[in-house]
Amino acid sequence: MTDPLGTLPKPRRTPLDADERARAEVSFSSLVAEHLVTSGQFRVSADTPEMVELFQAVARRVGDTLGRPVVSYANGRYIVITFAQEETPGVIDRGAQ
Repeated sequence: MTDPLGTLPKPRRTPLDADERARAEVSFSSLVAEHLVTSGQFRVSADTPEMVELFQAVARRVGDTLGRPVVSYANGRYIVITFAQEETPGVIDRGAQ
C-alpha cells in the first residue's frame, strides 16, 4: 500500500524483552542449524543492531550445537550465517595472489 500524502503513521519497533529474546534465540537456532546442514548458509534481514546481535547469538549457539565453527556476516541490511572454513594444519592461506 502506498501513501503518497505521508498520512499513514510509521511503524514503531519495540525492543525484545529478555524472555522474548531468549525464546527467539532458541527457536531460530533450530531453523538456522537445519538450513546450514542442508544448504550451507542462512540469510535473513537484520537491519537493526538488536537483530544483528540476536542472530550473532544464534550463530554461536548453532556452532556449539553442531560442533563446527560458524561465522556470521552483517552489512546493515541482512546477516548471513555460514560454516567457517576449517584450517588444514600446516597449510597457510595467502588468499588470492
